[in-house]
Amino acid sequence: METPEFIKGGKHSDERGSLFFNNTFNAGHIKRIYCIENADTELIRGWTGHKIEQRWFSAVAGSFSIKLIKIDSWENPSPESEIIDYEIQSDTLDVLHMPKGYVSAIQAKTRGAKLLVMVDHALGEVNDDYRFPIDYFKRIS
Repeated sequence: METPEFIKGGKHSDERGSLFFNNTFNAGHIKRIYCIENADTELIRGWTGHKIEQRWFSAVAGSFSIKLIKIDSWENPSPESEIIDYEIQSDTLDVLHMPKGYVSAIQAKTRGAKLLVMVDHALGEVNDDYRFPIDYFKRIS
């Protein structure tokens, strides 16, 4: 099974303004995209995961905390599973890859933050949504 990957982007600024880029991210698998804007910075959207689908996340405004857990059993996952924590910000076009087999919890760290989500399957192509209560995994902070 793959592990999550943080794909570093960058920013170039001159007298004309700024250019945000990610020259190492390969978008060849992407079939659909959408944006998430949480209601506030207190809300944690999660836990949602996928056995089959992959996700790529990039902050287009503000910053986000994204927590990932590799699921050991979709029917009865361990509540003590290890949580991997990432911070992504819009000041560079960083991309976080969540491979299949993981769940995520997403929290905006700034008001008005927007998260671009890219998926490798079309809407309705597979039935692959798994949801767990936000307090199911005991190690969330």
